[in-house]
Amino acid sequence: MKVQFDILTKTRAIVLYYIKDLSLDQLHVIPDGFNNNIAWNIAHLVVTQQLLHYKLSGNDCLVSDELITAYQKGTSPSVKFSQQAFDEVLELFQGLPSTLEEDFEAGIFKEYSAYKTSTGFVIDSMEKAIIFNNFHESLHLGVIMSLKKLV
Repeated sequence: MKVQFDILTKTRAIVLYYIKDLSLDQLHVIPDGFNNNIAWNIAHLVVTQQLLHYKLSGNDCLVSDELITAYQKGTSPSVKFSQQAFDEVLELFQGLPSTLEEDFEAGIFKEYSAYKTSTGFVIDSMEKAIIFNNFHESLHLGVIMSLKKLV
């Protein structure tokens, strides 16, 4: 599983590289033809990772219920982040992959509630959840790269 944690860390580092020169206003632009923005995508990745790994394994998520409600699957941007709030999301975005790896190695993920994704893939183990999350993160990296060209 080490390679999967490395993929997650590297994918997130690529996202951070792509957004490093963007202003807070640019992060919130929703270009024509899109239904979300870069800020929403980043918060959505934080939330989805928590739901797939912690909630579905019966553990408490490491992010607020408010963040989950606002950025889970099926949501769209409804408010703009303040700089402080977005910095907090970025801190989670950067730090939670290593927390996940530490928790996985510590063996806290003992059970898993099966979940059928919108792609039809059934996640029924923590290992599959980690792999699927990397697929999901890569999809959103592509979206973020496209959005950046238009902001």
